[in-house]
Amino acid sequence: MMRRLISALNKFHHQEDGNPTVEFAIVFPAIMLLVLSGLELGLVTLKHAQLERAVDLTVRDIRLNTGANPQHDDIKALICSRAGFISNCEANMRLEMIRQDPFAAMTVPANPDCTDLSEVARPVRTFQNGLENELMVLRACAKINPVFPTSAMGKALVNEEGQYALTATTVFVQEPS
Repeated sequence: MMRRLISALNKFHHQEDGNPTVEFAIVFPAIMLLVLSGLELGLVTLKHAQLERAVDLTVRDIRLNTGANPQHDDIKALICSRAGFISNCEANMRLEMIRQDPFAAMTVPANPDCTDLSEVARPVRTFQNGLENELMVLRACAKINPVFPTSAMGKALVNEEGQYALTATTVFVQEPS
């Protein structure tokens, strides 16, 4: 009986039928990790480019529309309408517009003011419309849900709420009317 068992184990030891399956089982998760991370990075880049473009177009309208004094909600709605790939933009984006002295150091806070799902809604941190020829800093921060939150890139980008923040900052001078 023991001899039969040893001979069966020897035969099994010398077979190579399952080698491709073992290689596939080892390599496939690593390749899928790279593919999903690449897709996540591509989508993050696309959404960031859309946010940057929407902010730039909106600031261009503010600069050239002399005499108009757009308010926070108007600017936010305009940015969200132009940022096509950002879902639920109105609820997940905050704007900051800060007057800046061109001859002094920048007084813009280093950390952007973004939405926080764990806190109650806060009023706008700083939003001041500029006067003629006044330097203004506009910063938009949007929180985005990752498409593949379990991929390596998704895990690296998310914060405590399971989202990642995209920011777009621009500086402009309010044109005289």
